[in-house]
Amino acid sequence: MLGHIGFSYIGLLFMLLLIIPNMIWTKNQPQGYTAQNENKILQFLERTGEVLTTCCALFFSDFNLKKWSIRSWWLILAVVFMVLYEIWWIRYFTSARTLADFYSSFLGVPVAGATLPVFAFFFLGIYGKVIWMLPACVILGVGHIGIHLQHRKDCRGESI
Repeated sequence: MLGHIGFSYIGLLFMLLLIIPNMIWTKNQPQGYTAQNENKILQFLERTGEVLTTCCALFFSDFNLKKWSIRSWWLILAVVFMVLYEIWWIRYFTSARTLADFYSSFLGVPVAGATLPVFAFFFLGIYGKVIWMLPACVILGVGHIGIHLQHRKDCRGESI
């Protein structure tokens, strides 16, 4: 339940699926995007969660493929959420790339660009039985999803 230290190729694959579209996004940001005025507590939680989740994903070998078991369904669920995340990015990159597009929902998932990967990594943590991944994802989720919700409210002109 605590995890076994070692390299995870599945964790690396998930990290690449997360990082590559974000690198492309840096050249395709929505007009008017700014990180100014973000809540400092949410920023701290987001950054902390990013570091913890990345370390867990890469440095626990428990995420690597194992013999099929009932737990394998958690990996399938994690993969489904990552695939949905990639589809969300395709939808964003083929859109007008507005702030509304960036903070959009997808298949009923609010602020899908922030929510889908957090759930994917959480389910990966359940699959690997790595307890450390679960609070790391919660910390990441509070910060990352919170920031996206804040931005979505701002671009809609809603009061916080």
